[in-house]
Amino acid sequence: MPSSHSFSSASAQPTAHAAPTPAPAADGTNPFALLGLDEALVQAAAQMGYASPTPVQQRAIPLALPRAPQAGSPFTDLMVSSQTGSGKTAAFLLPVLHTLIQAHAARKAAAQAAFDAQVAQALAQGLPPPKKPKRKNPLQRRFEPVHPGALVLCPTRELAMQVAREAIALLQFCRGVRIASVIGGLPYPKQIAQLQNADLVVATPGRLLDLQRSGQLLLDRVQFLVVDEADRMLDLGFAEDLEAIHRLTEQRQQTMMFSATFAPRIQQLGMRVMHDGGQHVQRLEIATAQQKHVNIAQKLFWADDDAHKRALLDTWLRDPQIEQAIVFASTQLECDALAQDLQQAGFSAVALHGALHQGLRNRRLAALREGRVQILVATDVAARGIDVPGISHVFNYGLPMKAEDYTHRIGRTGRAGRNGLAISFAQWRDRRRIHDIEQFTRQPFAVDTLPGLEPSQRFPAWNAAPQGRGKPGGKGGAPGRSARNARPPRPGSKAAAGNGWAGRSGKPRAHGHGHASAQAAPAPRYRSERSGAHHGTGSAKTSQRHGAKMRQRG
Repeated sequence: MPSSHSFSSASAQPTAHAAPTPAPAADGTNPFALLGLDEALVQAAAQMGYASPTPVQQRAIPLALPRAPQAGSPFTDLMVSSQTGSGKTAAFLLPVLHTLIQAHAARKAAAQAAFDAQVAQALAQGLPPPKKPKRKNPLQRRFEPVHPGALVLCPTRELAMQVAREAIALLQFCRGVRIASVIGGLPYPKQIAQLQNADLVVATPGRLLDLQRSGQLLLDRVQFLVVDEADRMLDLGFAEDLEAIHRLTEQRQQTMMFSATFAPRIQQLGMRVMHDGGQHVQRLEIATAQQKHVNIAQKLFWADDDAHKRALLDTWLRDPQIEQAIVFASTQLECDALAQDLQQAGFSAVALHGALHQGLRNRRLAALREGRVQILVATDVAARGIDVPGISHVFNYGLPMKAEDYTHRIGRTGRAGRNGLAISFAQWRDRRRIHDIEQFTRQPFAVDTLPGLEPSQRFPAWNAAPQGRGKPGGKGGAPGRSARNARPPRPGSKAAAGNGWAGRSGKPRAHGHGHASAQAAPAPRYRSERSGAHHGTGSAKTSQRHGAKMRQRG
């Protein structure tokens, strides 16, 4: 049984761009009010348990709010990078909602002033005063095209629904500003009805463009465009859709991009949709993916084979400290098979992946949030968009295809100030993915074992210093590439005898060091299970096909 877990209490080192989280004022003023936000939003933030702004909210909200009229635009384009679970959603929702509330109040005041003028004119002429216009009948089924003022784009349906829920919660003390979500997999008539009079639309690109082409949704009045998880949006085949939305909303005043990771190539693509080619964009890097998650402990367990890995997972899932957990699988087939095996083993588990009907995905996510499901087995479709504070553990049963997705996976735990634990299982064939993750995060994995389930194979000393002529694995002191790629010596060889390996039995000797031979030939690059291309290279045609599938799912 896994032992109790201890988490480091040391705080993360702030970056050069980070700002300290403000404390409540001496007079008891809410810190959100000090940012200049509308009173209704400040009240809603307090109701939702937001005690004070997070560093990303403290830095981004003042820049996103309209500034004093100057020669140029009163709004600033932003490109913000911050870790998962750091409060990015509220960082862009609060300033956008503040501006929409102010605009709604201005329209309401103008309409009231016009009506008062009509009343005064009628009384001066001795005529009966006019009556106020009646509200539209909500049961009327004649729908008109919608002209939203703000647009939030999300790469996945789950993330879009999460953003829409948080926006609705932030408007609980405000009337007149409406939120609508537009995602694939749901009936068109229902979404068209929900779109009526919407001021803020949260959407996936595919369904948004479908409704725009049919004339149900017009984007000629959009003033604010927010791209959430921008790296995923631009890197997984949504570049063409984003370009089309960019052309349809050229009249907008502000563009904001938020993500946990921004690769240089993604930044170049993102600049295309900024004003003036991104010449005046403000870049904020609050906490990068290379900074350690202070409240998330990360461990790596080596497994001899699939059966050994399955036994490790089963032992971990029986840990009584687990409240709720997400088990990530590499493929949809593996996801379904693993969920079924866990159900047969007595666990409360369900599967979640892109091939499921959207209604079923919504019901399973709702069951997870309500605590009726303890274990969610998911593909990377759930790596972004699940915000459940009760998730205490994340298991990487199948390693991510891209190193960047590892950061988003483990970010599903340790949320809302809680501690979390991220466990990764790997076999010898997965060593290159482990190396890629360490290079991206610049943090070496802490290798651990479970009593009675130690691997029989002798894996290399993973956290040793670089050896041979290989390229160092990053700042964390990870082994070089030549040491990572070396296979265990062949039983009976001189290299095996020199490194503590036994004869033809293949079992390591007790006095051996367990290091791979420095002269061993590098192992060939294995092929990805999903695309058939060499891992880390990937063909352009495969990427295009994968991007097309992602757009259809949206």
